[in-house]
Amino acid sequence: MLRITSTAFRHQEPIPTKHTCEGDDISPALHWDSTPEGTQSLALIVDDPDAPDPEAPKMVWVHWVLYNLPPDCKGLAEGISAEALPKGTCEGYNDWKREGWGGPCPPVGRHRYYFRLYALERRLPDRPRVSRAELDQMMRGHILAEATLMGTYQKKRA
Repeated sequence: MLRITSTAFRHQEPIPTKHTCEGDDISPALHWDSTPEGTQSLALIVDDPDAPDPEAPKMVWVHWVLYNLPPDCKGLAEGISAEALPKGTCEGYNDWKREGWGGPCPPVGRHRYYFRLYALERRLPDRPRVSRAELDQMMRGHILAEATLMGTYQKKRA
């Protein structure tokens, strides 16, 4: 069974400040294993379903979109740059309308952040400025397995 973990935080536990807008805003180290046979590429989506307020969520805020990670890739280093991503990896757009990691920065309350890893039975088309919705559409019918890691964060400063 596909599994995703981080050395920065455990499932359902707080994400360290250094990975957020109150810290260095760098991506956490991620590791995965048990990629199913037949996997041709991997995709990673990080989102927050509690935006803007966990008491009255109105949208899912997308923090990171990566796809076409090679099937032999086993994870991503902390603070990975676009240049250091595995060869062939494509970056989509987050909800700040830019590529790359955008760390947790909730306006109010404790939010949940889902790191969703998908094993796909094909490589996806390389398109510029792919949104999460477009990636969801491109992946439809091609997902072999999915793994989820969830961390939480609440701002320390108002």
